Amino acid sequence: MSWGAAKVRDALQDEQQGPLYLFSDFQKNEAGPAIWQHIRHQGEVVLVPQVAQPAGNIYVDSVWLNDAFVRTGTAIGLHIRLRNGGAAPVTDCPVKVLLGTRQVAAFRVTVAAGQASETTAQVQLADTKLALGQVITGDASVSFDNIYYFTVQPAAAIRILEIGQEAATQQAYAAEPLFTYTFAKPQKLNFEDMRRANLVLLREVPQLDAGLREALLNVVHRGGSVVIVPPADVAAHSTYHELFKVLGVGGEQWEAPAVGVPVRQEVAMPSPHDPFFRDVFGAQPRNVAMPQVAPVLQIGRAGTDILRLRDGEGYLTEFGNGAGRTYVFAAPFAKEYSDFPAHSLFVPVLYRLAMLSYHSDQQPAYRLSTPAVALTVPPSPTGAGSDETSYRLVHDSLTYIPAQRIQGGQLHLEVPAGLHAPGFYELRKNGQSVTTLAFNAAKRESELAPYSAAELRQLLGSTHPNVHVLEDGAKPEVLARYRAEQMSRPLWHYCLLLVLAALLAEGLLLRFGRPRAAKVAVA
Repeated sequence: MSWGAAKVRDALQDEQQGPLYLFSDFQKNEAGPAIWQHIRHQGEVVLVPQVAQPAGNIYVDSVWLNDAFVRTGTAIGLHIRLRNGGAAPVTDCPVKVLLGTRQVAAFRVTVAAGQASETTAQVQLADTKLALGQVITGDASVSFDNIYYFTVQPAAAIRILEIGQEAATQQAYAAEPLFTYTFAKPQKLNFEDMRRANLVLLREVPQLDAGLREALLNVVHRGGSVVIVPPADVAAHSTYHELFKVLGVGGEQWEAPAVGVPVRQEVAMPSPHDPFFRDVFGAQPRNVAMPQVAPVLQIGRAGTDILRLRDGEGYLTEFGNGAGRTYVFAAPFAKEYSDFPAHSLFVPVLYRLAMLSYHSDQQPAYRLSTPAVALTVPPSPTGAGSDETSYRLVHDSLTYIPAQRIQGGQLHLEVPAGLHAPGFYELRKNGQSVTTLAFNAAKRESELAPYSAAELRQLLGSTHPNVHVLEDGAKPEVLARYRAEQMSRPLWHYCLLLVLAALLAEGLLLRFGRPRAAKVAVA
């Protein structure tokens, strides 16, 4: 058993038992320094460190994707961070990546003790099903953590809702099966569509009531995105000021109304290294013509500019707000103010805005030490039973009923204390499969650094004179010599008493034992 186990802690605190010998490597991750605060003060306790040869241990620290939007049949970068939790370097360790039963990547790594190495494997998902993956390391010295379990979920269709007087983005979004597009006029808006939308595009709506502002704020709070294309009408300034304030977009300044034809200026060429424009400009010439727009407002520097004008002012600016995002264009899409809707950059920008609005609550993997898991689940139909006790975690033949609650459309599951085995756990509701979660051992279990004898003594301090720590405790002769010292009887004081008694006897004899003189008879 581990030395930080409850049974060991109970033995360390039991004042009634006799001498206690604890043989362990005293791995630091098993229990913190606090365990020594409660060790017993009576009775002999002997800590016998088992010192092993230095060994390396390659384990998977984490696995992640750059983009939450995962498509089937498209290469995706699977980032794998490997760490050496041992005290010796590991050289040329084989690593392979599986999706299902299919090996999709293989490589070798060399990692120094206590260091990490990051690798990106290019993988593809064959279908829309949840992919169950494994990263398998081949270091033979420590094998309990050689398999890391993870899942990859292909993205579902992204829901787009455009609100305006006419549909301006329908042709772009409807041409791609990845998106589900809906258009609504402000006066005929279905708020249920807003609650389900990943991206809401508010285009040149002249007036916004309090209910619409609140609904847009809810979209951002639950992790969705809101794109605002302002109108040119001066009368709309006040209502948009209220919307910007609600969404956390501050510092806007409206331009003076244009006299005659609005004066346009060119949008600056974005950097091809900007993650937002990844793979957009790869095949285009460097001198590509950019759209021209006539801005009606300027946004403060609190946001991040995705597109800028030639004079340095922002044209498309991003603002974070909790889990969601707000994007603001500086000019309307109307023809007299912008030719951006007719430009080749229009569709890639719309697609990136939509893809960035998608996020999955389910992580690729969880640790068994994770206290709770939060997942977005579909609402139960009326009369389908309570959600509070209907979810189960199933692993092989074992079924766990975690503490659970549903709040704001999210299912919060507490990881059961009895969950000890790494692997895939199927989440079921009323007998039906919902998803599969991957659990792995806590990282600290793969860190092999032990307490030295000096560190153990420092942790104990001077408050536990009854606790002894043996140096080189793994050697049998050390333990034998210690036991001999403890079991032998100290005889020196008996010798001293015997010497004193002899001196006393000699003194008494000299004082009282002198013989009398004999009388001699004379004839």
